Amino acid sequence: MTIKVNIEINRIFEVGADLNRVFDLLADVPESASHFPRVDALIDLGDNCFRWEMKKIGVEKHAIQSIYACRYVSSPEDAKIVWTPIKGEGNGVVEGSWQFTELEAGVSCRFSTNAQLNLPLPSLLKMAVSPMVKREFNSLVDNYISNLQKVLS
Repeated sequence: MTIKVNIEINRIFEVGADLNRVFDLLADVPESASHFPRVDALIDLGDNCFRWEMKKIGVEKHAIQSIYACRYVSSPEDAKIVWTPIKGEGNGVVEGSWQFTELEAGVSCRFSTNAQLNLPLPSLLKMAVSPMVKREFNSLVDNYISNLQKVLS
């Protein structure tokens, strides 16, 4: 039995660094991932594809782990980075993008992602687990953005 949890996250924030610095950091997936909390492993699959293995949450037999893989395409001329899912890798399907707008003093960053996680839990637990997983992912993204703001200000 599995339950599906859908997560949609959208954030806009500003940093003081210039566009080239912001783009270079976020287009470098391992460097960018080093600022994302609770990553257990980031595995380079080649061709700018990476598998994310997050640290488990929960306890013992009720612990869950999110694993997914994405292909990253960076477009400096469009000031955009897009990631698309690689199906068959892990228990999640994740897609999203970064979009950057140069400001007079810094950069506006738009982060958008959609994820579907398939968790090996009985369907009876969906009402309890789904909000917890969504809250956890929102918290991870908020911490990630906070870490990026510190590095890019």
